[in-house]
Amino acid sequence: MSTIDWTVLIVTLVAVVVYGVFIGRGQKSNESYLKADNKMPWYIVLIGIMATQASAITFLSAPGQAYTDGMRFVQYYFGLPLAMIVICITFIPIFQRLNVYTAYEYLENRFDKKTRVLTSLLFLFSRGLSTGISIYAPSIILSSVLNWNIYLTNVLTGGILLIYTYVGGAKAIAHTQKLQFLIILGTMAFAGYLLIQNMPNGIGFNDALYLAGKSGKLNVITTEFDWKDKYNIWSGLIGGFFLALSYFGTDQSQVGRYITAKDNTNAKMGLLLNGLVKIPMQFAILLIGALLFAFFSLKPAPIYFNERSYQYLKETKPEQAAAFEKEHQDLQIKFNAESKEILKLKENNSPQLNKTIQDFKNTQTEVKALHGRVEEAINSSNYNAEKTDTNYIFLYFVKNTLPVGMIGLLFAVIFLASWGSISAALNSLAACSLKDVHLIFKKDIPDDATELKYSRLHTLAWGIFSIGVAMFATQMGSLIEAVNVLGSLFYGPILGIFLVAFYYKKITGSNVFIAAILSEIVVIAIYQFDIVSFLWLNVIGAAAVIVFSAIGLLFYKQKVVNS
Repeated sequence: MSTIDWTVLIVTLVAVVVYGVFIGRGQKSNESYLKADNKMPWYIVLIGIMATQASAITFLSAPGQAYTDGMRFVQYYFGLPLAMIVICITFIPIFQRLNVYTAYEYLENRFDKKTRVLTSLLFLFSRGLSTGISIYAPSIILSSVLNWNIYLTNVLTGGILLIYTYVGGAKAIAHTQKLQFLIILGTMAFAGYLLIQNMPNGIGFNDALYLAGKSGKLNVITTEFDWKDKYNIWSGLIGGFFLALSYFGTDQSQVGRYITAKDNTNAKMGLLLNGLVKIPMQFAILLIGALLFAFFSLKPAPIYFNERSYQYLKETKPEQAAAFEKEHQDLQIKFNAESKEILKLKENNSPQLNKTIQDFKNTQTEVKALHGRVEEAINSSNYNAEKTDTNYIFLYFVKNTLPVGMIGLLFAVIFLASWGSISAALNSLAACSLKDVHLIFKKDIPDDATELKYSRLHTLAWGIFSIGVAMFATQMGSLIEAVNVLGSLFYGPILGIFLVAFYYKKITGSNVFIAAILSEIVVIAIYQFDIVSFLWLNVIGAAAVIVFSAIGLLFYKQKVVNS
């Protein structure tokens, strides 16, 4: 990067850290550190909810996801608006009335202590791992730009955000998320504009869309029902609904954002608006990926977007790499020519158009097959790198196309997005491990100052844990998919526990405790044997808790009758 880019990057990041430390100074109690004194208006709640979910993974990996698999990933969010309505009706009034620090406090009131601890542990495990992946995402940038070791960049990325998260707690997180998200949205919109402006030969937005459509990248709606298909309208509406219901209703990283609201009305407004805004925002981010495919169908694309990984292949297997490059060069010339010919024939409404489109698709298949062979060759080596180059596609475009200054700002955006979600996650992890595990077994209740010290120590510990997880995130492929798969392994049973708590008043703590354990075993087994795609695991996990609880209740009634 240029000196200007480095200046933009460093100044932006330092300004956010300083602002976070300043706004979060003077913390004196856990009420302030973990709940921001319950003073947040609806727009801060909205931005906090969106910023917590839209991590660097969203802005780094989602365009790559659309580039490789099309825009059908957006269907993953189709169940979100309905889930927001259910949460506003059922979850928020209960959490606000009980004035809880964590969602799992309610479970002790409804069931017992062991159910609260079990649910909290399921959350801590899943969210702790996911946070590590979120740290790894921006670490890729530092590693790629500076040619530094990925393990060093993991420490740097996770360590910097710990400064204001440790000092300022929920208040610092809420206000820095506001600043971060405004910078992020403005910069991403400008990046999309520059993408269109950099199209070769005066190609406009409509032409780029046409090419993206003919390549199959605008597959927003897929209606075919297939249990193993990860993204279709059915898995999105049903599986996505259950995932969103669990994530926003029972995941403390999100619950922690709206329990800081002034009142019920502000909390509900923040959630409902999130349901309305999230799908268009995700659509726009994925559209950048589809347009990137059009961009690289008109201009030469690299043989592999992770340049460091491919460089290692060239150094260790030069003859194989040379053969790959010769084939790639021939295919690129052919592919670029066919793309331009399609646009030319489209303008003239030529009868040759359909044949050229078919040739274009055939060449696209050949390019994809070559990419697969290159990827296999890299993965078969001993080089410790990602399984795919999906997370590098947008990054490659930024580094090699955008003007000076904009590159530094885009890199800053990916850091800021990461910090927004990670800081909220660390705050929620600290709240849960302190309130639901540590203090629940501690007989002597500490004073405010001691409890605040414990909160900061828990925040620090989870930061270190997440950095450790990031060290092992290199083999997870598409990060946006990895995070959602990981969440789906645990969110279903967690949601099932809450649904039983809300709607099945006769079921006891011991009953649901056993049901939750059995359900988690079922979910992991189904995932391990690859029976259905991951979104359905959320439905299965929630339903299993309800079914096992109902069976347990029947056995209990039968036992009472027999006795």
